[in-house]
Amino acid sequence: MAFTDLLDSLGGVGRFQLIYTALLLLPCSLLACHNFLQNFTAAVPHHHCRGPTNHTAAATNTSGAWLRAIVPLDQLGAPEPCQRFTEPQWALLSPNTSAHEPATEGCKDGWVYDRSVFPSTIVMEWDLVCEARPLRDLAQSIYMAGVLVGAAVFGSLADRLGRKGPLVWSYLQLAVSGVATAYFGSFSAYCISRFLMGMTFSGIILNSLSLVVEWMPTQGRTVAGVLLGYSFTLGQLILAGVAYLIRPWRWLQLAVSIPFLIFFLYSWWLPESSRWLLLHGKSQLAVENLRKVAVMNGRAEEGERLTKEVVSSYIQSEIASVRTSNSILDLFRTPAIRKVTFCLMVVWFSNSMAYYGLAMDLQKFGLSVYLVQVLFGVIDIPAMLVATTTMIYVGRRATVASFLILAGLMVIVNMFVPEDMQTLRTAQAALGKGCLASSFICVYLFTGELYPTEIRQMGMGFASVNARFGGLVAPLVTTLGEFSTILPPIGFGATSILAGLAVCFLAETRNAPLVETIEAMERSHRERKRERQRHRQREKQAPCTGSPTWDSIPGLQDRALGQRQAPNPCATQGSQSKEVFPGRIRKKRGKKFLSSSWELLPSKKPSKLP
Repeated sequence: MAFTDLLDSLGGVGRFQLIYTALLLLPCSLLACHNFLQNFTAAVPHHHCRGPTNHTAAATNTSGAWLRAIVPLDQLGAPEPCQRFTEPQWALLSPNTSAHEPATEGCKDGWVYDRSVFPSTIVMEWDLVCEARPLRDLAQSIYMAGVLVGAAVFGSLADRLGRKGPLVWSYLQLAVSGVATAYFGSFSAYCISRFLMGMTFSGIILNSLSLVVEWMPTQGRTVAGVLLGYSFTLGQLILAGVAYLIRPWRWLQLAVSIPFLIFFLYSWWLPESSRWLLLHGKSQLAVENLRKVAVMNGRAEEGERLTKEVVSSYIQSEIASVRTSNSILDLFRTPAIRKVTFCLMVVWFSNSMAYYGLAMDLQKFGLSVYLVQVLFGVIDIPAMLVATTTMIYVGRRATVASFLILAGLMVIVNMFVPEDMQTLRTAQAALGKGCLASSFICVYLFTGELYPTEIRQMGMGFASVNARFGGLVAPLVTTLGEFSTILPPIGFGATSILAGLAVCFLAETRNAPLVETIEAMERSHRERKRERQRHRQREKQAPCTGSPTWDSIPGLQDRALGQRQAPNPCATQGSQSKEVFPGRIRKKRGKKFLSSSWELLPSKKPSKLP
């Protein structure tokens, strides 16, 4: 008996599962806000150099006419963002007058920013432009480094300490570090706080998904996993709305961080995974949690009949073989787990690299950043509807592989669209991002189903680490565009297609019960391998049918001409009639194979009798 049978007897997908899933996915929606927050808090507005301080009129007057005398123009006729004239060129204010290559210098006295769209950002506050522009990307890289460290730390802690404890701590850490980010006034303190926030991303998303999957019966796991994707879509739409209403970056930071204090308070009510409790010898607490589930689902009588012995019987074989401790080497120790781990390393790395390469720099599309954020969020809705349908009726493997390959093709094709067709380029990029987002959510569920309960959190944490490496590499791939504009789309598209091919080597998990231990997974792998071997042997040993033999056609030996050699039973009918004997065999139409339904026809070229 599997543990999912016990959940079915307690109401299946009942009231508890619905409320539990909603309370876990709500924080995930606001978590998406933090993931894409720097699209708004670190937006780069239009800017130009401030005039020299020793020229009062030039320093204070920033109108278009005076600006022409202070800042040179670029090739498009816009003010240069990082250069100014060493001396104001008053002659340029007169029509039909031009200066002959006046000397320029950097912005020694600071910059003037266009505050019509963004009243304040970290770029304005700490002047992260021109030579300091890489610091803006560094802040995002530090956040992704926090996500990377959090995936390793919280993935390991969850298998040792349970799912609930690290999740509750992650809520508190995100709330505190988010408020600290908005409070401190130095760039270094901002980066440290963002690093701590990034760590909580992995702690929340990994543990939330595991708790949802482990409390959900088999028939509800697919929908629950896709709902996680919709929560991220909702979060992107919420971010666009909140950022549009709250423009100053510090208030925006507070607006998306304070709600996690509420999540921290109600998370104490959430019960620990009974699967994990049983596997770690805490049967009494598991029984208490299951009885609460039975009451909420209207199955109080079934819950009262539960005892430690009854509950343990559903998972007894797994309890007997579970290890007392696990290490990262368990992901590579045995053949089946090793194959899953290597394939998932490629999938998570490539998916993340392509996803963040598209979604983390919305200003490059030349449209309103709020509009692009909404578009990138809305496109996920139809994409995830298709993903939900295919995962339920087709399977996880085909769904993930198809979305990854389609996204890769979209990214590569997009580089052939002309630069002046910004709307088409944005729409095509949004479609590719929708495919990547859908595959990302599908692979979260797929990974949770592939790894056994014993090392599920460790496996998902390790897979998430590879995804964070992909997120770190994405900005580096983008910088290759300075050498050739085709390198970034080729890099993102090719890795996405490679990930889709890697998925084809994984096992299908649709409608399959969760595997509890490494030994159970290896045993299932060996059984499938032996079954394939037996199938190949049956194909080799199966007798050929449909070909006439000497014994099956009466009189054939006496009537045939040529060599007295029995036909090869595995040869085709046409080859026998040409090679074995010069006469031709014709099968009468409309009848099954019988000895009487065959007749020997004279050869087209009769051979001479000996």
